[in-house]
Amino acid sequence: HAHALVLKRAGNRVSSADPRGDPVRDLGVDRRSPVSGARRRLPGGELWLRSEAMPTAFLLPAVLLAAAAAAATTEATKNLVVTRGCVTSCGGVDIPYPFGIGSGCFRKGFEIECINNSPVLAGTSIHVVHLSGDPAESLVMLPVGWQCYNTSSPDKVEASSHGETEMNKHGVYRLSNTHNMLVILGCNTMGNIGSVRTTRDVDEYSYYMGCMTFCNYSATAQDGLCASVGCCHVDIPPGLTHNYFYFRVYDHTGMMDFSPCDYAFLVDRTNYTFRRSDLLRDTNRTSPVWLDWAIRGDDDSTSLSCAEAAKATTTEYACVSNHSDCVNATNGPGYNCRCSKGYQGNAYLVNGCSNIDECADPAKYPCKGVCRDTEGSYQCTCGPGYGSDDPKTQRCTPKFPLAAQICIGTIGGALVIAFTAFVIIIRKEKRKTKEFYEKNGGLTLEKAKVIKLFKKEELKPVLKISNLIGKGGFGEVYKGVVDDILVAVKKPISGNVLENKQFANEVIIQSQVIHKNIVRLIGCCLEVDTPMLVYEFISKGSLHEILHRVDNKEPLNLDVRLSIVAESAHGLAYMHSQAHTKILHGDVKPANILLDDSFVPKISDFGISRLIAIDKEHTANVIGDMTYMDPVYLQTGLLTEKSDVYSFGVVILEVISRKKATHSDNNSLVTSFLECHKEKKKATELFDKEIATTGNLELLDTLAGIAVGCLNLDVDQRPSMTDVVARLLTLNRSRMV
Repeated sequence: HAHALVLKRAGNRVSSADPRGDPVRDLGVDRRSPVSGARRRLPGGELWLRSEAMPTAFLLPAVLLAAAAAAATTEATKNLVVTRGCVTSCGGVDIPYPFGIGSGCFRKGFEIECINNSPVLAGTSIHVVHLSGDPAESLVMLPVGWQCYNTSSPDKVEASSHGETEMNKHGVYRLSNTHNMLVILGCNTMGNIGSVRTTRDVDEYSYYMGCMTFCNYSATAQDGLCASVGCCHVDIPPGLTHNYFYFRVYDHTGMMDFSPCDYAFLVDRTNYTFRRSDLLRDTNRTSPVWLDWAIRGDDDSTSLSCAEAAKATTTEYACVSNHSDCVNATNGPGYNCRCSKGYQGNAYLVNGCSNIDECADPAKYPCKGVCRDTEGSYQCTCGPGYGSDDPKTQRCTPKFPLAAQICIGTIGGALVIAFTAFVIIIRKEKRKTKEFYEKNGGLTLEKAKVIKLFKKEELKPVLKISNLIGKGGFGEVYKGVVDDILVAVKKPISGNVLENKQFANEVIIQSQVIHKNIVRLIGCCLEVDTPMLVYEFISKGSLHEILHRVDNKEPLNLDVRLSIVAESAHGLAYMHSQAHTKILHGDVKPANILLDDSFVPKISDFGISRLIAIDKEHTANVIGDMTYMDPVYLQTGLLTEKSDVYSFGVVILEVISRKKATHSDNNSLVTSFLECHKEKKKATELFDKEIATTGNLELLDTLAGIAVGCLNLDVDQRPSMTDVVARLLTLNRSRMV
């Protein structure tokens, strides 16, 4: 359990005391390097507090390496020998030499203590999860730095801890820059990490890096995203010997209920995913951190390289096993030892490296012939009467007499002719494939970083009749798995020049569109006459199917419908005003709005979209569904973002009425709503009975009003999609209050 750190001010000094006594000392354990409390004021008014390392709150399961024998130092011969009585494990964690428990069982700086059947770095409360000799790594649990703000005065820090650890008395450890990252949590937070010591005269700590997070409100931070909103992370440099976290103090007014504290911690890069609930995490929680270790002196000046250590007479060379190699450390000075190629074991022990029996592990050491183990290697040969160019990778085959060779030569000649013909055919096919690839803009699309160019062989398993899920004017859609991802493959109908233009347009547009409410284009295949598109698969189908399915009609409450409308509007607004180049959809309708299992809408089918540039707003042909098409566009052929706004107004009416809008009956749905608006009558009878309850009528009337505004025949009087999004978000927030 943690100790309470009590600060007592005496004059200008601050001392620390534990009101409950020292439980570690009460157990009779000698704590080698307790962390003393200290308080000082830095330039800029930041408050620094160094406190004891926090306790381990939880342990992660680890796959541990095989235990190595413990070792001790024999002064007379200065050679390492296995010492009987040395403990080789603690709490299920193997303790390989140079680590050890107890006098004579460890090399200087590598002592481990076993307290309550739990291994810790000697003189600390840092729990050890895993120790490894090769690679030279240790996995430990380190405390979190934090500062919590005063509830009544949110601009002031009430309590804090810098999560400092004093684990490196003999300088053997470095915080791994390849495995770990620095994570900062909080809202309006800036955190840094430092490492003692430094040669600078300004301060004893050197602050290497940090990052800043920000939140607008409680829902701004999103689970799974650590990108400066509620959470940020940065890599750490090599050479860090300790961790000491520091925060800037920012006013937390208005966020104390969802982010009362700031947090900073190192963590294994593969072992942390941000959750919004982490903004209220336990300050006693610890995190898994990898340490790189090496044979070093107490400081950099006394740490030797391999060449220096082999010649040194004052320190004992650590690589004592036969068949061992010395390698210079990659994170800080010093060196490590490992067994030579063909050997395995512990290079820090006399005779610790033993020969590997490669023949016993054919998966790692292949041999297609007869395997024979040798010292430090193995031989792989063919038996009598058999031969192979490389028995390790190619099977041994019988050696034939002359008659058999002639027979085989004749057959081989025929095979060569057949193979030559096959090669010619293959080359023609490849040339044809290359021509298709270049014709379909492959050289240009190679530059689109978000687009993967699939080979036709990769998509063949998907293009089966059993996988066909849709067919329309543009082509066929197949469902399948590519690269372990569930996708929808759109195969256009061949032989139509217009469709090829549509394809090229769709690829160019969607390679620039990355938005949660727009179907993501994963890639395309250009090696066929008519190119194919590969999209993410959206499971629930289209909004049209959900609204108008006759059998098993799915209930949709008003909140779900409002969310679908608002997020669809957000996707269109992105296309109109936030994408790299203005994008018009041109065929907005419920059939082109897909829904996932959570009813999150994604806009699809850019087959007739137009990438708008200056003086190119007039389309050669009017294409799209007449039911949803802007009358102004039909008359003028001028496709603008207001054309999409009109179509979206029709979509809103379908969502709130659950009735189909059809062109054949003069679009009676649109006409009915427009007449109600013109006569200033309520449209209650037009709303879907499922949602037309007393408490919903006001909101439904507002939605109908937004739709009618979108349908205004005066293009200039129609709102932009950005305005529509703003109004829908306002409705959504009022709904949540």
